[in-house]
Amino acid sequence: MPAKSFLELMQWGPQGWLDEMFFATGLTLAVAVTGFLFGLAFGTIAAIAKLSRWRPAELAADGYTTVLRGVPDLLVIYLFYFGGSSITTSIGHMFGATGFVGLPGFFVGTLAIGIVSGAYQTEVIRGAFLAVPPGEIDAARAFGMSGLGLLRRIIGPQVLRYGLPGMGNIWQLVLKESALVAVVGLSLTLPELRLGDLVVFYETRFSDLLRQAHVAAGSTRQPFVFYITAVAFYLVLTTGSTWLFRRAEAWATRGMRRV
Repeated sequence: MPAKSFLELMQWGPQGWLDEMFFATGLTLAVAVTGFLFGLAFGTIAAIAKLSRWRPAELAADGYTTVLRGVPDLLVIYLFYFGGSSITTSIGHMFGATGFVGLPGFFVGTLAIGIVSGAYQTEVIRGAFLAVPPGEIDAARAFGMSGLGLLRRIIGPQVLRYGLPGMGNIWQLVLKESALVAVVGLSLTLPELRLGDLVVFYETRFSDLLRQAHVAAGSTRQPFVFYITAVAFYLVLTTGSTWLFRRAEAWATRGMRRV
């Protein structure tokens, strides 16, 4: 049987793989966004702990950033998925469940990515806070500005301004690390959608972008087609993200004198 052409393989619908690749890209983006937001939450808490004068909190935050930045991200995902599943299986057996009780792949993958990226975001947030001129904070306090007002008018905007470039770099790392969730078997199924007699798309089961490319390559025995397509989709995501972060940086630095 002759090999199909690129256009034949990249049809939308049951005869091609374009819809699976498209929705897999959306799932990859959802994993990256959720993991990044988890990381932002962890990073903010750890940065506050590092900036506090309470020694136990500072030591805990130091340990968090040291360990998570020194351990491979894939190993963290394995530990969370298999270790967490072992714990849930043991708890399930206590309540009469049988067999293996696994954790949702999306939750485990995004949480693991978030915890890892949070270790890097901690240092970005901490460095951005330390870059805020202390004199401005002292002046605001001298004028009687409250803590919330100080955060909203002085600290917050400047931390955002100084931290955006570093956050942009971490986002690109998170976007690429989202491919690691393939090891936990993350997949979703979309039902068939019709508008009258028109089929918008057929029932589709898809994984993240890299896993979907691997499945399609194995099914068609044309790996180059699907891996190069995955490269194109990733480049679209990273290029669009770069443009958005540049726009955000331009907005955050508006009114500042450029050297």
